[in-house]
Amino acid sequence: MPKVTDEHRAARRHQVLAAALRCVSREGFHKTTMAHVIAESGMSAGAVYGYFKGKNEIIRAIADFAIGGLAVSLQELAEGDEPVTPADALAVVLNHVEGLAESPDGDLTRVAVQAWAEACRDEQVREIARQRLLKVRGGWEAVLVRAQRDGSLHPDADPTQVAQAMIGMMPGFVLQRLIVGDVTAASYLAGFRSVVA
Repeated sequence: MPKVTDEHRAARRHQVLAAALRCVSREGFHKTTMAHVIAESGMSAGAVYGYFKGKNEIIRAIADFAIGGLAVSLQELAEGDEPVTPADALAVVLNHVEGLAESPDGDLTRVAVQAWAEACRDEQVREIARQRLLKVRGGWEAVLVRAQRDGSLHPDADPTQVAQAMIGMMPGFVLQRLIVGDVTAASYLAGFRSVVA
């Protein structure tokens, strides 16, 4: 029997994840079942369950896929050689969000909004979302501590409190982009720069 390569397993796992994203985009988290994901993926039930034991594992993978890279990007910004401002970090966040919206697997920001709603209803989903949001908030805190050192954030500011406010900028951008439709990363960032100038 031929050996399955890591690349093949990764591609098949992504096939399941992409199917789940399409299902959630159409039906929402609450209505999407494993049967929907299996049918959408074109794979057998056994193959799908070989990658994800259940719906919450898929939700966790979607959360990691959608915002896992954001915390890393913020941390890299904080550890870089160039001076950092809160606006620089917001630009990274907004560009990441726009990238998610243009994903070949569908607009992941639509899925994010549904995940936030599901987190209000389901304790397990709330815990998954909480852990990911705390990682992003930790990335923000690292950037803000760096910004204080660089002199672009007031030395008396509490980085945790500012991070709490800054992380709230992301859902505001996503909702306006999806519902109003006239908001771009450039316009949102320009508005932020005007407020903090």
